[in-house]
Amino acid sequence: MNFPENLKYTKEHEWVAVEGNVATIGVTDFAQRELGDIVYIDVETMDEDLAQEDVFGTVEAVKT
Repeated sequence: MNFPENLKYTKEHEWVAVEGNVATIGVTDFAQRELGDIVYIDVETMDEDLAQEDVFGTVEAVKT
């Protein structure tokens, strides 16, 4: 498995890449396989400051 060193990972299989004061968020390959087809993504926190552990959006998939 490939684990890029510039990424930080959560227990929920999300990753974050931080460049300056901007964070890019994604889900790991494992989570993508487990979720199956993603049918909806909602991110209502664009351009907002967030604290650690804050909910920043929703992902809905066929299997969930």
